[in-house]
Amino acid sequence: MNAIVSHRPEPAMNREAFEKALRAKGQFYHIHHPYHQAMYSGQCTPEQIRGWVANRYYYQISIPRKDAAIMANCPEPAIRRQWLQRVLDHDGSGDDAGGIEAWLALAESVGLSREEVIDQRHVLPGVRFAVDAYVQFARRASWQEAACSSLTELFAPEIHQSRLQSWPTHYPWIDAQGYAYFRKRLSEARRDVEHGLSITLDHFDTASAQSRALEILQFKLDILWSMLDAMTMAYVHQTPPYHTVTAQQVYHRGLE
Repeated sequence: MNAIVSHRPEPAMNREAFEKALRAKGQFYHIHHPYHQAMYSGQCTPEQIRGWVANRYYYQISIPRKDAAIMANCPEPAIRRQWLQRVLDHDGSGDDAGGIEAWLALAESVGLSREEVIDQRHVLPGVRFAVDAYVQFARRASWQEAACSSLTELFAPEIHQSRLQSWPTHYPWIDAQGYAYFRKRLSEARRDVEHGLSITLDHFDTASAQSRALEILQFKLDILWSMLDAMTMAYVHQTPPYHTVTAQQVYHRGLE
């Protein structure tokens, strides 16, 4: 006679253990990517700094679209009201010109023109594809899952502080006024992560849901890492897309 085997569902982590598991993902944050490591240690050339700023601009202008998608999918007014601040942080409100404008100031401080950054001529296909995947995820996923994907902000204050501490010493040619974005995000990221973390800890309360949350956070980490992989090919190894057939930056600038 065969014994009956009982398969009990795996127990969920308590809130403390779940938060610890989320924070442990910081070992894969792009602060550890060789491109970032080179920036902090003063090893980047002006071209590499400018390439990073120009490509990262596409990420900056996509963040409000991602956040708007989260709000569009969220039926709870209280959540939407609080999440709206993220859009205002980037797009600006009242006397605050916003993070996108601050990023353009950074671009000018490293020697780029506003025109060449805004028209996205330098945005590498790999960067564009990665960022677009993030926006599309936010549109298709539940608002709770999309909110969870923002939790790379857990690790963001450290990365902004590292730039503020190392760049002025290593890159004196950069106009110091361009650092306003990094100073601005120090407090904003800390505030945002409290909200996003609370949503995630409240909503993902089963073992399978918590596993899903960790996978979502890894997806976002993959995006940030892949962006730097594309920049490494273009600006470190000098092998941008189509380098074997043309020196022109023939990359498409979006089809939406």
